[in-house]
Amino acid sequence: MSAPPIGYFDAGFPGASQVVRIASLHEAKVFARRWVIRDKDPALKALLRHIEKANSSAAADIAIRQLKQELACRGMLVTATPLLNGTPPAP
Repeated sequence: MSAPPIGYFDAGFPGASQVVRIASLHEAKVFARRWVIRDKDPALKALLRHIEKANSSAAADIAIRQLKQELACRGMLVTATPLLNGTPPAP
């Protein structure tokens, strides 16, 4: 069983019961497309165009960083502390 890549992050829509793990440019595109359909925000459409035009690893990294920043600004970036051996970290 392989471990997920280090550069992944989780995102979710408000009111949705499941989160989406975004670990690649393709997954970022799919999530952004669904987000644009759902919210119809012009800023999101511009972000989606930027993600779709990424044609190098550097451009893809920048596009994913912008997506992650936009998710954080809107409270849609899931930031849960990972569990070690099934137990939460000690306070």
